Amino acid sequence: MSAKDKMLNQEYYISWDDELTRERERAKDLVFELNNLKPSKRHERSQIITQLFHSIGENAWIESPFNCDYGYNIIVGDNFYANTNCTILDCAKVTIGNNVLFGPNVSLYTPNHAIDADERKEGYECSLPINIGDNVWISGSVTIVPGVTIGDNTIIGAGSVVTKDIPANVVAAGVPCRILRSITEKDKIELKVPETIIK
Repeated sequence: MSAKDKMLNQEYYISWDDELTRERERAKDLVFELNNLKPSKRHERSQIITQLFHSIGENAWIESPFNCDYGYNIIVGDNFYANTNCTILDCAKVTIGNNVLFGPNVSLYTPNHAIDADERKEGYECSLPINIGDNVWISGSVTIVPGVTIGDNTIIGAGSVVTKDIPANVVAAGVPCRILRSITEKDKIELKVPETIIK
């Protein structure tokens, strides 16, 4: 198998393979174009993201600067928003659901370098997918490591390092990230219309 096949099959591969290097350079060129466009150039920005990502839904917006490794392993749903300095190292598949919000400085890392120093020097990596469900809010400066799944409707608190799966419908935070509590009906904001004052 080629290094790319091994990468996509979650096996150890040499990251400095010629094919993978060319594909990273293609992605970096597109990212460079994206990051140097004015925010008002919405159509041009959308075109670049469409070329870069495997797929992206309706009404998505990614602030600059943004960075990724390949782009073609990123699948994004509708109504996605990523604030500034988002980094997605997509050596494995990264799947992001609908109505997902990223705060600034959010980082998703799919690759693991080899533990053995000699193998690490040779460039061996093994990458694991990251999955984020629908209606998830990832707060600022959160790091998500390889192989993690985050369930629907969950909130990850600022500065967290997510090293294990987090279920749906919870608030989680910390280093390492832990469940703090469930999200319940009590968390809803009651938007009440003021009563008319009769004199």
